[in-house]
Amino acid sequence: MLYIPYLYCLIFTEVLLLVLLFFISKQKKGQIRVAFNLFILCLAEWTFCLILQILMQNTSIDPFFFEKLSAFGAFFSSVSFYFLGKIFSQTKIKFKWTYVLPFIIPACSLLLALTNDYHHLFVESYSIRVGETVWGPYFTIHSVYTFILYFIGILYFLKYSIKNSGFFSKQSILIILGTIVPLVINFLGMFGVPMPVYMQPLSFSATVLFYSLAIFKFQFLRATPIALQKIVDRISDSYIVLSDENVIIDFNQTFLNTFHIGNLRNENIFDIIKKDNFLNIQEDTLKEVLKKVATTTQTFRFEKYAEKIEKYFIIEINAIISDKSLLGTLILFKDTTQHILDMKTIQNKQEMLMEKERLASLGQLIGGIAHNLKTPIMSISGAAEGLHDLILEYDSSIGDPEVTEKDHHDIAKDMSNWIEKIKEYTEYMSDVITAVKGQAVTLSDEQSVSFTIEELVKRVDILMKHELKNALINLKVVVQVDSATVLKGNVNSLVQVINNMISNSIQAYAGQTDKDIHFIINKEGENIVFTIKDEAGGLPKEVEEKLFKEMITTKGKNGTGLGLFMSYSNIRAHFNGNITVETTPGKGTAFHIQIPMTA
Repeated sequence: MLYIPYLYCLIFTEVLLLVLLFFISKQKKGQIRVAFNLFILCLAEWTFCLILQILMQNTSIDPFFFEKLSAFGAFFSSVSFYFLGKIFSQTKIKFKWTYVLPFIIPACSLLLALTNDYHHLFVESYSIRVGETVWGPYFTIHSVYTFILYFIGILYFLKYSIKNSGFFSKQSILIILGTIVPLVINFLGMFGVPMPVYMQPLSFSATVLFYSLAIFKFQFLRATPIALQKIVDRISDSYIVLSDENVIIDFNQTFLNTFHIGNLRNENIFDIIKKDNFLNIQEDTLKEVLKKVATTTQTFRFEKYAEKIEKYFIIEINAIISDKSLLGTLILFKDTTQHILDMKTIQNKQEMLMEKERLASLGQLIGGIAHNLKTPIMSISGAAEGLHDLILEYDSSIGDPEVTEKDHHDIAKDMSNWIEKIKEYTEYMSDVITAVKGQAVTLSDEQSVSFTIEELVKRVDILMKHELKNALINLKVVVQVDSATVLKGNVNSLVQVINNMISNSIQAYAGQTDKDIHFIINKEGENIVFTIKDEAGGLPKEVEEKLFKEMITTKGKNGTGLGLFMSYSNIRAHFNGNITVETTPGKGTAFHIQIPMTA
């Protein structure tokens, strides 16, 4: 027994292959698992036949007989690897008659190997030492084709990694390394490097090692795009992805943070509902919806309240379809808790708001939506980041010969999905604003009219007299232009802005009495400038820098941060004007409202 060391190594390799085959067979079914099992099965059959060859080397049985037996696994391993790479890159493939073609040459090779004694097209003279074997003319065709299939399979792995991860994923690299090792051994044998025929199947030990790492450590059988995962973990909406068998195969970090549950991967959604119905959805209802989703591109949308975490959600369920084949189902959770609570608050305070003065009422009404706008804005930001990454991906794919037309369509489809989400969020924000505007319709007149500075001053004086009197604050009005000067625009919006700034100055005095607020009107070039100035101590620098750029307040829980932000927006929108601020810590603040006289 000259090849005892090889025998032990082959037995060790066979055991590893069978253990790996057993483990994968226990996993939930899927195309990639079937392809992987077939590939491992081919390697196991090949190795087993060579074990028999060593054990029978001192018998009368021709060693080439075992080579023929091993041909089943050896010849079709390349085809199984080809389809493994294809499924790995596409997640799921739909059967086509063209998929039979890759089997033709391996089948011919098998036939010629089994009948080699009659024609010697495959092997002219066989030896268990590769360098001493004289190959037949057909062997070259078989070898070239085998290398081509393995090469295409490797390209599929590379394509997947580059397309979805932006760099070579660890899973793909391990699979490629595990495949290259036996290929290199086979290539050296073809060029006469002395070695026994057992070297190539022995190299499968390295193959199994790399594959095991890919499966156990980096979850090769769960092909999740790394770059995409980073994007979806940042968006504010939660989601889970179900396989076509309703098994949870993916989710984002927001989902875990929102529902405060453990890792649900590879769990059936209905098993989860039976144990802990965190979705608050009836099992029969969800089954019916999932059944409908599988046959249509329609989005199913409904509202639910999750009692366990006390949150409201709009739940959207969509089918994930590629090439008319169902890959799974996407369940998206849009957190509307703040919106619903804010709308309830607005409704509860409606009667009180109608009794207050117009400025105070409008301020309170708008204050109710401050946090409500945060969720869609953050979602739009996440969607914009997703679009940015897709644009970079598309830009990097230009000129790449491996990027197909379908890849371009997929990228365009992903971009379109993000844009649709942005549209939904903006429509949602518009609906909220429209609702609030409807509440305030009796408080606001949106007509553009001509008015004089005198009329404006009278309105300010009448509306603010009560608040100034209660605070024991003096409003000193200085008009340095002709009081008959005519302006055109939404007078109510301008009065609202000025009154809001006067109210801010009153509050800035923090209860101090007998203080002055200066209301100065003058002309600078073609602009009329309204200045509201106090001596209440000024604004912090960090507040001054953000004053008209975002909703910010210095009043703690008593402020919404919308007053000056909306004031600036009103002046820009209704008068094409501007608002500036001058503040000195410890001394005071002056706001300047600039209105073009031609407005």
